[in-house]
Amino acid sequence: MMSKITVKQVSAATNADLTGENSAAVSDVTHDSRQAGTGSLFAAVRGLTLDGHRFVDDVMRRGAVGIISELDAPADFQGAWLKVADARKALAQAAAVINGNPSHDLKLVGITGTNGKTTTTYLVFALAEANGETGAMLTTVEYRIGDKSQPAVRTTPEASDTNRFLRQAVEADCRMAVMETSSQAIDLHRCDALRFQVAVFTNLTRDHLDYHLTMENYYDAKKQLFDGRLGETPKSSVINIDDDWGAKLAAELKSNNRNVVTFALENNSADLTAENVEVSLIKGTSFDLKTPRGSKKITSPLVGKPHVYNMLAATAVALELGYDLDKISEGLKTCAGAPGRFERVAHDGDFAVVVDYAHSDDALLNTLRTARGLTSGKIITVFGCGGDRDKTKRAPMGEVAGENSDLVIVTSDNPRTENPLQIIAEIEIGLKKTDCKYLIISDRREAIHRAIQKAKPNDVVLIAGKGHETYQIVGNDKFHFDDREIAREALEKLRED
Repeated sequence: MMSKITVKQVSAATNADLTGENSAAVSDVTHDSRQAGTGSLFAAVRGLTLDGHRFVDDVMRRGAVGIISELDAPADFQGAWLKVADARKALAQAAAVINGNPSHDLKLVGITGTNGKTTTTYLVFALAEANGETGAMLTTVEYRIGDKSQPAVRTTPEASDTNRFLRQAVEADCRMAVMETSSQAIDLHRCDALRFQVAVFTNLTRDHLDYHLTMENYYDAKKQLFDGRLGETPKSSVINIDDDWGAKLAAELKSNNRNVVTFALENNSADLTAENVEVSLIKGTSFDLKTPRGSKKITSPLVGKPHVYNMLAATAVALELGYDLDKISEGLKTCAGAPGRFERVAHDGDFAVVVDYAHSDDALLNTLRTARGLTSGKIITVFGCGGDRDKTKRAPMGEVAGENSDLVIVTSDNPRTENPLQIIAEIEIGLKKTDCKYLIISDRREAIHRAIQKAKPNDVVLIAGKGHETYQIVGNDKFHFDDREIAREALEKLRED
């Protein structure tokens, strides 16, 4: 059992200027007024649309013992008031201490990068299991402790939610945990005050520039996971040095005497490499794994060169955690990876249907190259771009799709509050730079049906952008929509016809 934490102890952990009651016991901390209750602290965060200070009176009526804020306490305030320099950073620090610093009791792995985070997370989790350890993971798809799972709310939860989750993992006798750490989450201090044993950098390509504005800002946000700015420096950093940004990060960390483990397919100087890579839609992927601890022939149900990078990253992590190479090999043999990542939709036809989460130009390029290397037929690509998200990638995604497909069907993704036809028009700018034939079908169900109707023997129908998602957001409405279900529906109709 954790010992009781007082307001005074939280104040010390957050370097706060404390006024009011300081001996009250604190049971929780949150920035969501709906979660506030007896014994909780409320972090009044000023966001883009809401100011948490609006809810101060409400949370105090609910039984909160005090407020964390960047402002001075109101003159008539009754309770503890912790004035801090940065409310989000203080939220993370408070969450860690209130939950007994659970990251200190786990071998915690953080994975960042534009592509590959989710699959690598699933692989690390599987390799822990293969080595007899009960693990936990936080991914874009699900939050899992052992065999208990719940759907993910966001890629990287708020610091308070993460620390509660990690405490639950410790209490469930987990020895390790692995989590995706998105650049926005790092920038918003959701990963502060966590002790990472291993941090992983998969790659960096254009995405989220609506938030970060420049690639340099995007890189710097991710770099914080590795250089100690989150509170502690990871014991080991695992980095893809085939990626230019990864090579830069590795060099910068090594110049500061950090422990860096590198992986690559093209750079033979890397610590972990893969040779004789063979990929098949039927058999999966095989390669010769080279590591500082020896070599192994690897076979995996995962399909494609991008997954070789994911497996190299996961293997490097597993070795840093002290796992056995033979058991790592066995774990890779059975792990099917994350849902919606080059996921084949099974059917009896003579062409392939693949669903993939690719939603940036680089991710789409990698997926299309994988598909091209696996078929003698044509590639039919169905994709769109999300609304209220980075607009700079729309034309490049159109150009990538056109250059690497035989037919493109442009459709809606999650248009949200944008006009779907306007999003499609911005994608079309890139498509028109290519000679590829294309259709515009804004209704995603109809687009998937049309693609499957047009498929011939040996073709690959690639349905990109949503992957594991089981919903579509149009306007402010969210309704059930699963690309895999719609593909099966279209395949069944084709069979009946």
